[in-house]
Amino acid sequence: MIDIKKILSLSLLLFLLSCGNQDSSPTPSKNPLAVQVKNSVDPFNEYWYQGKAEITSYDLQQVRYGEMREGSAVLVFVTEDFSKKNHVKLDNPSRHPKDAIPVLKLNMTRKFNTGIYPYSMMMSSFTPIDLKKNPSTLKVTNSSQEWCGHTFMQLNLGKYSYESQLFSYFESEGDKTTRLERTLLEDELWSKIRIDPSSLPQGNIDIIPSTTYARLKHIDFKNEKATASLKEKGEEMHFHLFYKNLDRKLSIVFEKAFPHQIISWEETYKSGFGSSAKTMTTKGMRKKSILLDYWSRNGNEDAHYRKELGLE
Repeated sequence: MIDIKKILSLSLLLFLLSCGNQDSSPTPSKNPLAVQVKNSVDPFNEYWYQGKAEITSYDLQQVRYGEMREGSAVLVFVTEDFSKKNHVKLDNPSRHPKDAIPVLKLNMTRKFNTGIYPYSMMMSSFTPIDLKKNPSTLKVTNSSQEWCGHTFMQLNLGKYSYESQLFSYFESEGDKTTRLERTLLEDELWSKIRIDPSSLPQGNIDIIPSTTYARLKHIDFKNEKATASLKEKGEEMHFHLFYKNLDRKLSIVFEKAFPHQIISWEETYKSGFGSSAKTMTTKGMRKKSILLDYWSRNGNEDAHYRKELGLE
């Protein structure tokens, strides 16, 4: 005669065992790129999608008011899911998969003193990783703080143009909104080096200058003509950019091999006032680079990472 109680007990035991064997990890993202990264052995994916940012410190020699200032710079590169519509980081990309676009974010900071008072500047750019599908950077912001006051600038990509917004304490600049022809941004070159150096422009080009340069020089922000070149020197690549109308040069040296870390840069232009202005060169030279999930390293015990980067 069949023992119903034993059958029920055995069925319950088998059910519990089957539940215990199920994967208890979080449900994987439905983002197609996340699946691609998980299953791919591509070096780019393995490097940039390991849940960490690349943080690199630089010794900075910053030209300001016709004099050279000693300071520090930091480049932070990290991948994010960005909203193509609203130009903000998505808190939950799985809720808006059609709006999510993978970008390489760069936060570039510069800190230096001018006499008694300090400068703190930061440029952020959000560049799509798939440059063939989305060749233009979606957004750039720039802020500058010093004891006179502060300014904030933002560029947003539209269908045919970039919308530029400037908020400044200077009367001559005031609060402005302008539209610029959609073209290459100098501020996106740094990320394009890291994503795909072959995407760098060469020859005669139209380009929108660096927002940091625009803020330091207080120039009208507009499209400019420039000449670009890329040269190989041993294990290094040298990218050069020259603006004839601005009499300004930018050179970026980066590693030829992936992940194409930026070794140094130089930026030459006239600094100072009136007839006393002279041609000088800002320089950034790499000190230390680490991979770190910095957003979770906010305790006092994590301050040693700043010493490791040479920022203390």
